[in-house]
This record gives sequence, C-alpha cells and structure tokens, in this order.
Amino acid sequence: MAISANQVKELREITGVGMMDCKKALTEANGDFDKAIEWLREKGMAAQTKKAGKVAAEGVSFAMAENGVGVLVEVNAQTDFVAKNEVFQEFVKAVASVVASENPADVEALKACKYPGTDRTVADVTADKVLSIGENIQIRRFVRYAEGVSVPYIHMGGKVGVLVNMDVEGIEADKVVELGKDVAMQICAMNPSFLDKADVDQETLDKEKEIQLAMMDNDPKMASKPQQVKEKIVMGKMAKYYEENCLLQQAFVKENKISVENHVAAVAKELGGKITVKAFTRYMTGEGIEKAEDDFAAEVASMMK
Repeated sequence: MAISANQVKELREITGVGMMDCKKALTEANGDFDKAIEWLREKGMAAQTKKAGKVAAEGVSFAMAENGVGVLVEVNAQTDFVAKNEVFQEFVKAVASVVASENPADVEALKACKYPGTDRTVADVTADKVLSIGENIQIRRFVRYAEGVSVPYIHMGGKVGVLVNMDVEGIEADKVVELGKDVAMQICAMNPSFLDKADVDQETLDKEKEIQLAMMDNDPKMASKPQQVKEKIVMGKMAKYYEENCLLQQAFVKENKISVENHVAAVAKELGGKITVKAFTRYMTGEGIEKAEDDFAAEVASMMK
C-alpha cells in the first residue's frame, strides 16, 4: 500500500527514528502504526514508546484541588492564541469547579450541569463562548479524585496537566503537598504508563518479551546464543522495563539514586506516618487529536522524492 508523507511524519514524531526507516517500517506493516513501531524496536532502532499519537489540538489541561476533591480537565480550542485568552482560561477553571462540586459521570453529564453563577447549563455557556471567542471549543475529558489527598500540577500554562492522588495516614495533608508536587513533576517529565509494576498486564509483558527476543535475533552478536540464554537475558531486561514505565519503580528525578517508591517511603518516615500513591492522571493537551496538515508534511514529501 502507498505510505503518505503524513504517516511518515507521525511515526517519526512518535519514535524519533529517521524518516526513511519510518517509511520502511510502515511499508512492512502495511500502514499499521503499532506493528511499525514493533518492527522498528525489533530492529533496535526505536526505544519503548508511549504511542502518544498525534499531538495537535490546542487548549488547556487544568488541574486543581478544592475542598478535598482533585480534578483534572482538558478543554480544547483551535489556536494557542485562544488557549492563552483570559476568558477561555476562566471558563476552563469554572468547568473544573463544576466537576469538583457536581461529580458528573462523564462529559455529557458535565455539559448538562449548571454553570457557576448562572441558571444555564455548561453546554449553553460553552456555545456562548464559541460565539464570543470565535473558535470551536470542546470539553474533552476529565478525572476526579474524591478520596485521600490530591495534588495538582500544571506545566507550561496547561500544555500538560497532572493530578496525583495519595492515601495519607498520621500526617497533616498540607505537609505532603511538596511531595505530591515532586511526584507530579516526575509524572509530567517521565510519562509513566503504569503506577506500579504489579499493574502491568500479562499481554503487555508478553509483547515486551517478544520484542526483546526479536531484537536479539536481529543482533549478530546475540543471534547465535541458545534460546534458554536469550530467555534469561530477557527476564533481566524486564526490570529495566519496569524502571522506565512504572512510576513507583522509576528513578526519582530529583535524586536518581533512589526510586520514587523509596523516596515516598522516606518522606513518610520523616513525617511520622504513612503515604501511599494511589493513582495519577496525566493529560497532554491535544494528545491524539488530529489537526490540519502543516508545512513540515510538505517538507517530508519533498525529501522522499
């Protein structure tokens, strides 16, 4: 099948692999991105990816903690200019407060809630904002944590939003905010796929082992080794997989000689109580949303001729 310049561009953004290798991988995979990524990894060209997809749409991811409730919401607009608009940002904050106070089941239920300070719905006010601002505005997603201690973190004015939820025993909530911020910044920077290694499903583990074995089969130095030896090597590599993809097993960014899990335990001991990171959510604004093609696609196309 024919592979487009945009497909090559997207795969290059996801993997960081060269353009021609991305084109070859997509050709081998008949345009299937997941299979193309696996093909690149098996050839040793691409590291483990987050498969972030098309990061394109503008808007804001806003995180907050209010009256013991943590909320993270993403609201999209068409341009970065509008995303920085004060009216738009106040609208996003109001939407987040509705999520905190009303606990809607989903985005559609949220739209049916009353907008703060009015007798109109969130959907009605959203339509007003579209008219006044002059761009399409969409409430995309949200998460809400009502138990424990939630700590928000907003990066680059809402390009990334993170919400960390912790169970705290024997410690005043305000004393764990600094720890929560540090963990949230870790999540923002390292983008873990799982909270803990115990959360990694068997299908994911099996696929990772399959890829690691294929990488060795494609490595002249490793290909001739007995299968049993390869299996043992792969098992050793799984610890590295956990360290890269599981928050609690990652090296703590502020002190990389210890893991996040051990840092949390050390802080809890210092404060005389117990702290457990229960959950987290990380939104990258626009992640997975396709927008109009840019000039870079034309550049890629010209290079492929």
